Amino acid sequence: MSAQSWFNAIWYDGKPPPWWLKPLSALFGAASAARRFVYARNLARSTRLDCPVIVVGNLTTGGTGKTPLVCWLAEQLTERGFRPGVVTRGYGGSARAARLILSSESPDVVGDEAVLLARRSRAPVAVGRNRPAAAQLLINAGCDVILSDDGLQHYALERDCEIVVVDGDRRFGNGRLLPAGPLREAPARLKEADAVVINGGEQQRDGSLRMRLLATGAVAMKYGTVKPLREFSGQPVHAVAAIGNPQRFFAMLRAVGIRIVEHTLPDHARLTLEDISFPDDLAVLMTEKDAVKCRDIAGPHHWYVPVSVVFAPGDGEKLRDIVSRSVESRVARA
Repeated sequence: MSAQSWFNAIWYDGKPPPWWLKPLSALFGAASAARRFVYARNLARSTRLDCPVIVVGNLTTGGTGKTPLVCWLAEQLTERGFRPGVVTRGYGGSARAARLILSSESPDVVGDEAVLLARRSRAPVAVGRNRPAAAQLLINAGCDVILSDDGLQHYALERDCEIVVVDGDRRFGNGRLLPAGPLREAPARLKEADAVVINGGEQQRDGSLRMRLLATGAVAMKYGTVKPLREFSGQPVHAVAAIGNPQRFFAMLRAVGIRIVEHTLPDHARLTLEDISFPDDLAVLMTEKDAVKCRDIAGPHHWYVPVSVVFAPGDGEKLRDIVSRSVESRVARA
């Protein structure tokens, strides 16, 4: 059993955490609270940029659907006449200093999510552990709104709007803080957010906004041709996922009648030819985030499945209004 599978069994499947994880969670909670305190009391410097900052983050570790939502927000802001830029840490890449990136960059250098954002958002993207410095590069490049991907706990960057994305199926797991549970912060933190977006799961009457990820086609990695996803229905395929919540991807494929052989890898894993090659001629379907890491080694039977954000009726408009009010209010004060 991999480390990720072991933790997931504890966080989401009811396996009791070993005793030694609990004091580590207490230490994590104390450190997190202390960090928030020093920024709230201005004991540590928080950078305020010359343009609005919209943070999209989550309370749990692992994937909740933040990146597709960031791409949707970039599109919405562009349609309203803004010039958004996206800042992200570049997790999994070797780059340390803040830098603007191109869609052709190597994921080994800038991280898989950064490359995906550059290709899908159609907005400038900057990576860096120092997010204020990376965001400033975007401003220097002409951006007038900054979208921070997974920056909820990065208090060094002041924000004008916070959007928290919650996995509607897994929610908050066992409710414990890392590492005994999946939480980076307690669920009470949601009260401070400008919007809470639930991705999937059952409808909740809690004032949150509802979205889901929709996949309708698969793209051939070698040739770029698009095939309706339903054409794989009834067929056995290999499904490869190195993401935070691979079961969401597998369930998406099963929902259209595809018979899948699951291949789960750690989140952000660097995929090799061995990881995506199997001793048969079945098609191989993978996530778009994984596809950016193996375009050069893919064959004619390798496909990726892009997803788009779909909101419950009226919720997309509500989120647009929340973001627009935050942006316009900041611009008016400038």
